[in-house]
Amino acid sequence: MKKQTQQSNVSGSISGGGGATAQKKVGVLMGGIGPEREISLKTGDAIATALEGRGHHVVRIDVDRSLDETLRKTPIDVAFLALHGTYGEDGCVQGMLEMMGIPYTGSGVLASALAMDKLKAKELFRLYNVPTPPYYVVEKEDLGKLEEMHGSFGFPVFVKPRRSGSSVGAGRATNMVELAQRCEEAAKFDTSVLVERFVIGREVTVGVLDGRALGALEIVPRGEFYDYKSKYSKGQSDYHLPARLPPTRYKGVLNLAERAHKSLGCRGFTRVDLLVTEGENEYVLEVNTLPGMTPLSLLPKIAQGAGYDFGDLCEQILSRATCATPRQQPTSTVETRASEPSKKKTARAEAPPPAE
Repeated sequence: MKKQTQQSNVSGSISGGGGATAQKKVGVLMGGIGPEREISLKTGDAIATALEGRGHHVVRIDVDRSLDETLRKTPIDVAFLALHGTYGEDGCVQGMLEMMGIPYTGSGVLASALAMDKLKAKELFRLYNVPTPPYYVVEKEDLGKLEEMHGSFGFPVFVKPRRSGSSVGAGRATNMVELAQRCEEAAKFDTSVLVERFVIGREVTVGVLDGRALGALEIVPRGEFYDYKSKYSKGQSDYHLPARLPPTRYKGVLNLAERAHKSLGCRGFTRVDLLVTEGENEYVLEVNTLPGMTPLSLLPKIAQGAGYDFGDLCEQILSRATCATPRQQPTSTVETRASEPSKKKTARAEAPPPAE
């Protein structure tokens, strides 16, 4: 038995059944109590189905405020987090799992909290020279002073709740009347609202695994912007993989995504959203520490382009589950059943041929 280290990792591959390796329970945590519950349930179901198909002992866990009691009644060896947004992606569940000594997928407590808080994330982006659009924050109780606070900031702007995901409560404003309306809507989801300069450019997202970019995908929403409907309704957006960028610029976008991931202290996998302008500028919008894993989600599309099918991606994420405060009793290593993909995997995506 290996000596217990300060940080517990889940690596290797689980035995399918009847093997010598003890089978471990993988709890797929999904649902939650935030506004992104329905998407989380779809993510969780897709992940659980993929892991079951590879022989894992999977327990589906619908997360609510009694999650700690559920995990005591139904013990698991590792948690695969399929949660999105508030109370799932923001460090709350991660902190509870640390207290219980259960390894979990995704970033740790601090990185999760920083990435979910758009203000703190932007402050760190600026500290690490990661370009991000200009912004300011207005508190709910200060909405009556909005015109004074906005001053000469100008229009158009993009408004979003400070701590939310999936474009919930987000929208564009082109004048003060629209700005006030957008801020009122965003304030339904948070006590703070982020007002950001609207930048015209291509919407590009980069998948990152272990700090290395897998590739960049370009999103072309059929609506005004890549909103909740565009993200989760079939046929509402078009995608280009790899993103239609010149090779040199494509490499620059990958590098910028890696820097954003690192600036927040993320680990495992993330998805970094950016805007790429015609004037040779790139801006990071946010880092998603638990990106969607539904059939329409972007990270699986990017991973597939790098040689990982959906099952491979789930295995890779599971193998990186970590807990900084492991249980005191020694436990055997959880192994995964990662199979070789159909084509060679690369730690980092190569630049595509020049765009036409």
